[in-house]
Amino acid sequence: MRQFLLMFLIAGLSFSSADAQLNDLFNKAKKVLDGDGLTDEEIGSGLKEALELGTGKAVDFLSAEDGYYKSIYKIVLPDEAQQVVSKLSMVPGFGDVEQKLVERMNRAAELAAVKAKPIFVSAIQGLTFQHVTDILTGEDDAATRYLETTTNDSLYKEFRPIIGNALDEVNARSLWNEAVTAYNKLPLVKKINPDLDDYVTNKAMDGMFALIEEKEKGIRNDVSQRTSEILKKVFAKQD
Repeated sequence: MRQFLLMFLIAGLSFSSADAQLNDLFNKAKKVLDGDGLTDEEIGSGLKEALELGTGKAVDFLSAEDGYYKSIYKIVLPDEAQQVVSKLSMVPGFGDVEQKLVERMNRAAELAAVKAKPIFVSAIQGLTFQHVTDILTGEDDAATRYLETTTNDSLYKEFRPIIGNALDEVNARSLWNEAVTAYNKLPLVKKINPDLDDYVTNKAMDGMFALIEEKEKGIRNDVSQRTSEILKKVFAKQD
């Protein structure tokens, strides 16, 4: 199979041999597909190990206390909610409603994040050699985009009810309902009630994939992050 893929790449690239980018892609593909003593199984195992390492670190980081709340992945209020808290800022009892809501939304995301790990592991174990080849010869975020495509629906279905329960657990939804009720009683305002569950779920997933992408780029470009011999051998081919 590797010989066929290599011949295909050579044929496709021979028409544009002067193009530096295509030559670079060819060289990367050749290193991966030549094997250099590694079997297809070893190459696949190396990539799967890298993905499990990266996703595991991302999940562990974001599911810890303040993983979302005190990081660059912090979830802020949606635009409609900003309207609510802005109008309510001078209403007695609602002066700190934005701070409370933001903290509680992020706590909900942290509680849900831990559920991502088995979903990622299942997608990683389902990688074929073609997937492995495409990822290793692809862009720095190729693995992240693969995981995003294959796990997005499952993550949403898993996250959404947990986010809802977690929002209740930290009293975020009751606080939000109080704020919206008070806001909708104000004169000359358009009544609103954004879906907090859906918003926090999608933002939590966005943060998760952003951190996984960062971990992927680290393993691809920083030799010190390749913590096993198989990782060193496999990713040395795409350097």
